[in-house]
Amino acid sequence: MIFGYMRPSQDDPHCQNQLEILKRKSCDHLFKEEHSSAKKRTQLELMLDRLMPGDTIVVTRLFSLADSTRHLSELLDQFQIRQVHLYSLNENLNTREDSGRLFHKHVETILEFQGDLISESTKKGLDEAKEKGTKLGRPRKLDENVMKAIQMYESNKYTLAQIREETGISKTTLYRYLEN
Repeated sequence: MIFGYMRPSQDDPHCQNQLEILKRKSCDHLFKEEHSSAKKRTQLELMLDRLMPGDTIVVTRLFSLADSTRHLSELLDQFQIRQVHLYSLNENLNTREDSGRLFHKHVETILEFQGDLISESTKKGLDEAKEKGTKLGRPRKLDENVMKAIQMYESNKYTLAQIREETGISKTTLYRYLEN
C-alpha cells in the first residue's frame, strides 16, 4: 500500500497543497494531522501501526514527517527494520533506490556529527567556566536538615557524631556546606 502523510505548516496550514500533491501520487490512504505540533502526532502513530512490509510512505517534504534529525533517523531505522519505504517528493528521496538507502547512512553520520559538536561545545564551555572560577551545577539549596546541622555545629555543643546521628548529614557534607 501507499500511504500519504501530511501535517500542517506555516506555508500550508490546512494541508491543501500537500493534499493535492499526494492525491496525484495515487496514495491508497491519506493521514492528515490536525495540528503542526511535534506532540500528539496521532495520525503518524496510526499510520505507523498499519504499516506492512513493502508499503511506501509518501510525504511532500521530510519536514512534514520528522521534527528533528534524530526523529528522522529513528523513523528511517524503524522503516528499514519493518521493510517499509519512504518517498519524499520535495527532496526527491526514495529509499527503494540506492541513493535513498545511502541517505539513511548520511542522516546517521550527521546525527553523530551534531552530537560531537554539542559535546565539544559543552566541554569547552565547562573548561572556560572552571578557568574563571565559576561554580558549576545547580546551586545548593539548604534544606531544613542541613540548616539544623549547621546550627548544631556552630553552637559548639555537639560532636560531629551527634550531628550526623541527629540529622543524617555526614561530616564531609557538613564541611562542604560550611565552606560556602
